Amino acid sequence: MDPSDVTYLNAFDESNERDIPDFLSPATVPIPNNLKHVNYSSGSLRMDVPKLKLSGNKLETIDFSNNILYALNGPIYNVKNVKVLNVSTNFCSNISKFFFSSDFKNLEHLNFHNNLLGIVLPDDNEGKILNNLESLIELVLSKNRIPNLPENIFKSQRNLQKLDLSENMFTDITFRVSHMTHLKELDLRGNRITIISDPFTSQFDSLATKHNFSVDLNKNLLECNCISIKFIEWMTTTNVRLKNIKKYKCMLWNRTIVALHSPKETYNLLRKHCASYENLELALVLGVLLFIILIMGSLMYRYRWKLRYLYYIVKVKYSSLHSETEEEYSYMYGAFVSYADEDRIFVHNTLLQKLEVENGIQLCLHKRNFLPGNDIATNITSAIHNSRRTLVIMSHNFLKSYWCMFEYNMARMESIYERRNENVVFLMFYEQMSPRDLPLNVLEMIQSKSYIEYPNDEYGDTVFWDQLVNALT
Repeated sequence: MDPSDVTYLNAFDESNERDIPDFLSPATVPIPNNLKHVNYSSGSLRMDVPKLKLSGNKLETIDFSNNILYALNGPIYNVKNVKVLNVSTNFCSNISKFFFSSDFKNLEHLNFHNNLLGIVLPDDNEGKILNNLESLIELVLSKNRIPNLPENIFKSQRNLQKLDLSENMFTDITFRVSHMTHLKELDLRGNRITIISDPFTSQFDSLATKHNFSVDLNKNLLECNCISIKFIEWMTTTNVRLKNIKKYKCMLWNRTIVALHSPKETYNLLRKHCASYENLELALVLGVLLFIILIMGSLMYRYRWKLRYLYYIVKVKYSSLHSETEEEYSYMYGAFVSYADEDRIFVHNTLLQKLEVENGIQLCLHKRNFLPGNDIATNITSAIHNSRRTLVIMSHNFLKSYWCMFEYNMARMESIYERRNENVVFLMFYEQMSPRDLPLNVLEMIQSKSYIEYPNDEYGDTVFWDQLVNALT
C-alpha cells in the first residue's frame, strides 16, 4: 500500500509539530497546479480532518462551509498561498494546537462562524491554536457558544483588522486587544455582556487614538446601575465608535429596560440615584462599624482585667518563659501587701513587725520594694507575680483607691490564669464593712474564699496573727 494513500484520523494530540512521529507520513492530496479556488460548501462531507499535505498548488481560497468537519486535527502542509479559509457551519468542536502549521503564514481571512469552538478555545491559555496566523486580517468566531477567552489567545494577531465574536456567551471581556494596533472593528453583538471593566475600556481607548475603532454591543444585557456607572460614563466620553448605539438597551436598578441611545442622559439619571444610594450605603457602613465597635468595646470592658493582666505579665515574664514548674518556682517574696496609703501606719508599724520581723515572712511593700523608673502597673504586676501570696488590707480607703483596686484585680487574674485557681489572694478586713459597701467582684471572692477580720481584743489579736501567719506560709 502506498503511504500517500493512507488517512490517519484522530491520530494527534501533541502541542507542537515537532512532536508528531516521523513514521506517520501525511496523506498527499493532489491539487491541479494552477487551481486558485476550492469550493466544497454543502458537500455532506463528514469527517475529522487528519494530517494532510497538498501537492504543489496556487490555492488562494478554500471553502468547506456547511459540512460536518467536527474535528480539525492536522497539521495541514503546503498551503502557503491560501489567504481565505471558510469552515463555517461544520459542528466543529475541536482544533488541535498544530492544525494551523507554519504553512498558513499568509492566511488573511478565517471564518469559523456557527461551530462549537466554545469547548476548546477557553482552554487555550497560551494562544497556540492561532499562533502561526500572524497575517490574519479578519477572524470570524461568531455563534460558537464561547463563554470566555484567555487573555493571550490572540497574542499573534497583531495585524487583525476585524474580529467578530457576535452571538456567543460572553459576560465580560477578558482577552487582550491592545496589541492589535490595526484593529478597526470588534463585533460583540448578541452576547450576555452587562459591563465592560476599566482595564478593557482603556484598551479600547488606546486603539481609538490610533485610528477609527468601533465596538458593537447591540443585543447584550447591559446594566445601568451604581455598579456600572463608570462604564456608562465611559460611553459618554470615549472616542470609540459605538456601532448601532441607537439600538442599545439596558436594565435599570429597578429591573426596568430602557433605551441607551443617549448615554449622557442615562449617566445623569444614575448619578442622581447613586448619590442617594451612596449616602444610604455610607450610613449602613457606619452603622455596622458602630455596632462592631460597641460589641468590641463591651467585650474589652468585660475582659478588661484579663487583658490588662496579660499585657503587663508579658512585660515581666522571664526570658525562660516559665520553664520551671509551679513547685520548682522560687518566689522573691512571701506576700505582696496591697493597702491604701491611709492605712500605711498599721502596715509599716504593726503588720511588718508581726509578719516579717517576728515570723520571717518576706513582704513586698510598694513604698519599699518597687523599682524606681518602672511604671506603676508593671511594678504591681511584677510584685504580684513574684510573691507567693497577695495580702489585701481591705478598708473603705482601699475601695476608693484606683491603684488598690488595680492591685486586687491583677491578683485575681494571677490566681485564675497563672496559678491554676490556687488561693493566692487573701483578704484581711481592717475595718468593719457592710456587704452593700463592697463591689461585686469583692463580694464574689468573700463568698467563695476564706477571709479574716482584724480583731479589737487582746485574745482575738493573738489568734488573728497566728491564723494570718498560717495562711501566708
